[in-house]
Amino acid sequence: MTLPKTPSFRLDGRRALVTGAGRGIGVACAAALAEAGAHVVLVARTATEIEAVAEEIRAEGGSAEALVLDVTDTEAVRAAIEAAEPFDVLVNNAGTNRPRSFLQVTEEDYDAITVLNQRAAFFVSQAVALRMVEAKRAGSIIHISSQMGHVGGPRRSVYCMTKHGMEGLAKAMAVDLAPHRIRVNTIGPTFIETPLTRPFFTDKTFLDEVLKKIKLGRLGTVEDLMGAVVFLASDASALVTGTALVVDGGWTAD
Repeated sequence: MTLPKTPSFRLDGRRALVTGAGRGIGVACAAALAEAGAHVVLVARTATEIEAVAEEIRAEGGSAEALVLDVTDTEAVRAAIEAAEPFDVLVNNAGTNRPRSFLQVTEEDYDAITVLNQRAAFFVSQAVALRMVEAKRAGSIIHISSQMGHVGGPRRSVYCMTKHGMEGLAKAMAVDLAPHRIRVNTIGPTFIETPLTRPFFTDKTFLDEVLKKIKLGRLGTVEDLMGAVVFLASDASALVTGTALVVDGGWTAD
């Protein structure tokens, strides 16, 4: 008999766009895709950050370039994507939060979170998908969502709303784009320890509350997400679309 062969996790010859690629999760996603063989285009507003990441990826033998872009500027996004070669992979990672009680949320808070987490993700995805379709290229779009796209949480009303919206967006996009062989999925991390989030965990009460919810008993690391993004970007997930890969240590298990 002939044994089946595992589909490849390699991304050689493919182009990947990663937004919010200058820090934390974005850096990890970019590094993972580059290690798997993709040419990675790193997007953020701060040139020094993404140029440093691109340089480090190249130093490790990968292929990367920086693209300074404000993803909330829809016209600039469309122009940049139209000017670039079509992409095979998009990782929508740019996002923000302003933790605040529902009763204290201001219009400024609401707009800042929704514009970046939802509006920007929508129109970046649309621009990339249009180029994929024009080029008749199959592709994978990955939204970095959150465990909070599946549950509620204190001081996170607008954030939860945007991440629940991202889950719905991924399902609807998957339906619309399936005829074009473009897959759309989400990754839902739990609390991930990064230089940006580490100060929050010095509050022992907060840390203890978080660890009680994470069944595996530890905070997430950016490395915990790297395999997930490569899986969803590669042929190993060729029949996976319109679903969520929740990397939450069991937070949403009960």
